[in-house]
Amino acid sequence: MLEKTIYRRLLSRAFDIPVTVTYWDGKTETYGTGKPKIGIEIKKEITIKNLTSQPTLTLGEAYMRGDIEINGSIQELVASAYRNAGSFLTDKKFVKFLPKMSHSEEADKKDVQSHYDIGNDFYRLWLDKTMTYSCAYFEHPDDSLETAQMNKVRHILYKLHPAAGGRLLDIGSGWGTLIITAAKEFHLKTIGITLSEEQYEYTKKQIQDNNLQEQVEVRLMDYRDLKDEQFDYVTSVGMFEHVGKENLGLYFKKIKELLMPNGRALIHGITGQHQGVGVDPFLNKYIFPGGYIPNMAENIVHIMDAGLQLNDLEPLRRHYQATLEHWYHNYHKVFDQTAQRYGKDFARMWDLYLQGAAASFEAGNIDVMQFLVTNGPSGIKLPMTRNYIYEHELS
Repeated sequence: MLEKTIYRRLLSRAFDIPVTVTYWDGKTETYGTGKPKIGIEIKKEITIKNLTSQPTLTLGEAYMRGDIEINGSIQELVASAYRNAGSFLTDKKFVKFLPKMSHSEEADKKDVQSHYDIGNDFYRLWLDKTMTYSCAYFEHPDDSLETAQMNKVRHILYKLHPAAGGRLLDIGSGWGTLIITAAKEFHLKTIGITLSEEQYEYTKKQIQDNNLQEQVEVRLMDYRDLKDEQFDYVTSVGMFEHVGKENLGLYFKKIKELLMPNGRALIHGITGQHQGVGVDPFLNKYIFPGGYIPNMAENIVHIMDAGLQLNDLEPLRRHYQATLEHWYHNYHKVFDQTAQRYGKDFARMWDLYLQGAAASFEAGNIDVMQFLVTNGPSGIKLPMTRNYIYEHELS
């Protein structure tokens, strides 16, 4: 009875929309005023200790097992919790047990491979043809996902304002779309590095298929092992979230080391516009082992400490929300296929992750930003206004 009373207290203040909750004893209660939009069915009792100490991990695992069912949009429900300042899901006083993480080169390789080496076949099911697994850029509301991903790659390269024949390094090069596009369309000599063997093999094949062996190279290595090389341009998309809080300073200093004097870097990644813990136990255990999301101020401090200067800072929160909604739409169509191939718990885990991540961006709990920096005085060798970034996109 006491557990039920505490449940009522927690759930009655968890969301800013009306919801119904059906408890394990079959009784249903409504919280909030108005017609309920979402139904939550708790099939098996969860201890209050677990619920309040690590709520996202506890609820996420319960959903994976089928002990909790959501009737309605998970994205809408999670966004509601993030918007509601009084929710036990977001209240800092309940965050007691943050995961301890190692960011040695060996640990980082293991973490990256556990996520990206699930297999190209899995990502191919729901990504677009470019196999791009990062925030897209929707120049127009009706852009397809593939179009928006290519928009993003070109938006990054336009910002760099590269000169033909220059050398570009992509740290965390994914499946190679950026380095191949930079070579084909911007006439750059490019190198991509990754810790994922699946991405490495895929990119090698793309280089061969495009006959770019003289212009593009991919290496299976850690960014910290790059030595005695400098580049005119550096890109890094969706990477700094993986390096760990303790290595952020080293990461930006390495970028400076890798840049020629007055060289430019475009750093694109998930961040936040508020002070937060930067770590989520559910994501750390199941989706991004070792992940840490720095807030915007942390990154800017590290940029300054590294001796880099900021040229441009662009938030793309709505673009990542739209990207995740596209991914979930694609994933929903292959959910049964995923469950058959990888197991139902795995399929439900990714269902929850994609919708939950979209909700987090929707509510402004996290953001994604592009930092354009220079190894020299800000703006050097760049046009005087931002018009140069958009003149190609508007043409």
